[in-house]
Amino acid sequence: MFKKIDHVGVVVSNLDEARDFFLQFGFEVVKRGMLNGEWIDKILKLSNVKAEYIALAIPGTQTNLELLKFYNPQGDKDKNISMANQMGFRHIAIEVKNIEKIVENLKNKGVKFFSDIQIYNEKKKLCYFLGPEGIILELAEYT
Repeated sequence: MFKKIDHVGVVVSNLDEARDFFLQFGFEVVKRGMLNGEWIDKILKLSNVKAEYIALAIPGTQTNLELLKFYNPQGDKDKNISMANQMGFRHIAIEVKNIEKIVENLKNKGVKFFSDIQIYNEKKKLCYFLGPEGIILELAEYT
């Protein structure tokens, strides 16, 4: 029986830059480590894997955001990864309080949003923006 989503993994090219991006939202580093050896080669079906990860979490929550940097073998970047209509993994939604203040603070830090805050079904305020590596992020406030 499934219990919960344990973590979401995102491969990045600059681990520390991606970590710093999420730290500004209040995420905290839970764990950092290296991944290599026969077990990871088998589970990923890759050879000679050498990767590093940083697990981040919002305090008081149980789902981690796992940022991964592959040193070997290196992957390629999909030039359309930041397009919302591409197949596969598309975005990470973060529930917030006071979305207007958060958006204002992020805009002051140079974050570019897809649009202004939108209201969905009269119960949810939301907006999308790009994080590191073209990761699409959604802020969501339930009213």
